[in-house]
Amino acid sequence: MGKATQRFSLKGKLALVTGSSRGLGRAIALGLAEHGARLALVSRGKDSLKEVAGESAGEARIFGADLAETGSVQGLFERVRDACGVPDILVNCAGTTYRGPAIEQPLAEWRRVLAVNLDAPLVLSQCFARELIAAGRGGKILNICSLLSGRARPTVPAYTASKTGLLGLTRALAVEWMEHGINVNAIGPGYFDTELTAPVKNQPEFDAWVTGRAPVGRWGEPRDLVGAAVFLCAPASDFVTGQLLYVDGGWTAAL
Repeated sequence: MGKATQRFSLKGKLALVTGSSRGLGRAIALGLAEHGARLALVSRGKDSLKEVAGESAGEARIFGADLAETGSVQGLFERVRDACGVPDILVNCAGTTYRGPAIEQPLAEWRRVLAVNLDAPLVLSQCFARELIAAGRGGKILNICSLLSGRARPTVPAYTASKTGLLGLTRALAVEWMEHGINVNAIGPGYFDTELTAPVKNQPEFDAWVTGRAPVGRWGEPRDLVGAAVFLCAPASDFVTGQLLYVDGGWTAAL
């Protein structure tokens, strides 16, 4: 293996990936495995996780968890640690949303969305960092943010607040933990064709708006995210921290 290839190798690394049963999380997990990572796959759907584990290029273990139950998140991390060892990479990809007018937003739905999208990444990052700092070694945290980490659209106030908060958390942890060799970065996906976006992609007017506005002229496919994820989890990005990398087909560059 040449030096250039080694910079993107994840051989021997353990990656804990939440939301890895489908969509972006699934693609990221399988992409990391292609570059040598062992996987700890986390999602509510264990049957779907079994399928992902079966497709993985290497070792993969599955862990069922509902990240909306914030009190159980530390226990999840401990299960992964006890079964697989301390992860080298943490990918906070699990996400959810609630669509409806802000004036009618149920507080229970607001709290559910923030629990999954913001609280769980915080708790998992804390558990991850405690283990690495105690062991005297570094690692990588990758948070999956959004176009709405810095912008807004109607009817998704909880999602917008959670993803904006996740970007702030990314920066805060990056500046606090870099001295310990822990890089914390984020990816901001554009509009991707996943189960989460299916309700709006199936609306002809919205679909035309997305494809017409994005310079690339199409929705993203989950595999389009893999290159950025591998880079931000690999030694190639050791001098990169506190950054949000948009993978959006030119969306944020266009007027």
